[in-house]
Amino acid sequence: MQLQVLADSDPWDRVKKELRNELGDDIFSNWFGRVNHEETTGDAVRLSVPTRFLKNWILSNYEKQLVGLWKREKDDINRIELTVRGALRPRQIEGPQAPKAITARRISGRSAPFNSTPQFSAGSGLAAIPCLADMGEDSATEFLSGAALNPKLTFDTFAEGASNSLACAAVRQMAAGHEGTLNLLYVHSSTGIGKTHLLQAAACQARKTGRNVAYLSAEFFMYHLVPALRTPAFPVLRQAMKSIDLLLIDDLQFLHGKQGHEEFSKTLELLMEFPSQIIMAADRAPEDLETLGTGLCQYIQKGEIIGIQATDYALRLDIVNKRIAAARKTHPSFSVPDEVSDYIARYVIASARDLEGALNRLFAHNQLSRKPVTFELAEKTLHDLVRIGEPRSIKVEEIQQVVCKHFSVTKADLLSSCRARVLVRPRQIAMYIAKVMTGRSLPEIGRRFGNRDHTTVLHAVRKIDGMVKQDKALSQEVELLKRLVHA
Repeated sequence: MQLQVLADSDPWDRVKKELRNELGDDIFSNWFGRVNHEETTGDAVRLSVPTRFLKNWILSNYEKQLVGLWKREKDDINRIELTVRGALRPRQIEGPQAPKAITARRISGRSAPFNSTPQFSAGSGLAAIPCLADMGEDSATEFLSGAALNPKLTFDTFAEGASNSLACAAVRQMAAGHEGTLNLLYVHSSTGIGKTHLLQAAACQARKTGRNVAYLSAEFFMYHLVPALRTPAFPVLRQAMKSIDLLLIDDLQFLHGKQGHEEFSKTLELLMEFPSQIIMAADRAPEDLETLGTGLCQYIQKGEIIGIQATDYALRLDIVNKRIAAARKTHPSFSVPDEVSDYIARYVIASARDLEGALNRLFAHNQLSRKPVTFELAEKTLHDLVRIGEPRSIKVEEIQQVVCKHFSVTKADLLSSCRARVLVRPRQIAMYIAKVMTGRSLPEIGRRFGNRDHTTVLHAVRKIDGMVKQDKALSQEVELLKRLVHA
């Protein structure tokens, strides 16, 4: 287990804060939400990420920016090193002759007792399977099973509450494979709320019943499946796809770029010809995901689309208690007082991952110092994770979603150039609420509303501000929309 207790003036916290300010919440969460600081030695900072895809993307797009921000903290920093946590490696071949196809095995290490992050990576392209053309149908089916699963991510360890009960019920139903269940499910939520846990739990459950399951992470998709479909093995892989009963595709938001967009859409359309059931997960609704082409987005919208909301106190407390119970199975002496569990559930509110991180820190202190976990220790150790009295960050996209639903218009219409009265009023109200609740600049709000000029946003804000002061009904309606955004 690896732990880093952050000091009051931790430079990584300041670097992350600057990154969030420069990139915005959405981009920061997508690319840096799962980046950990491992160590700083000499002129290098070593960070770790869960997948090779994420490593390559950050190095290609943000390396110079990271170095610049770190140099503000420590002038002699000149380079960033990124490592992949828990990577797949090719199996070593014994004997004088290697077989035509080399399989890959998971190299597992010791993980923190509460860690629910999948411990896998897709390795290095197709190096682990160089002879795809010689695949038989059995080996092709095994290849299509995709990325390795984390055995800890099951329905038994998943904490269910009001915010995720609908998504959990739908995923359970599809994992069971009963007749008359859903055929296509799209689950979306912000980072760290439990999408990956649900998908891996579904894969685990479905495999127990003997169903053929393909679990494809964004990285496996880009670095293994798409290249494989360009090889002479394509007919064999296509035939093997027919045997897939349940297809699960995780982290769709990481599939970016023009080439990735096109290949992703084509490959997904191919995959969708055969499996009887498909579950996808991303950090936003399908209409907001640039990766999806128009046709594919429309196809997905014919299925069931379920959003997972932010965790409430009851669910966070359940997550904490489940993780403590899991740790006690291997470390019976580990104990967390109820007041500490309550403190974590009330104030560590960013994501389920932060809850697990909080418990990992307390566990490490307990194991290393042999001292009991106390409320004072929790306050001292978790200061950077708690959010006491801090309002949650409101996104412009959340406001648009609430306004569209309230006025029964589509987001495409809201962002369009159409000047119909039925669209102008909702659009102006949405711009007004975005300015009042997010603190975003007028030009930035304009970009979020179909690349409009900042003067258009200013006109909308002034107009609605004047109207709510004179029109009591409109004022009440705007206040209602604000409460719905906050909910």
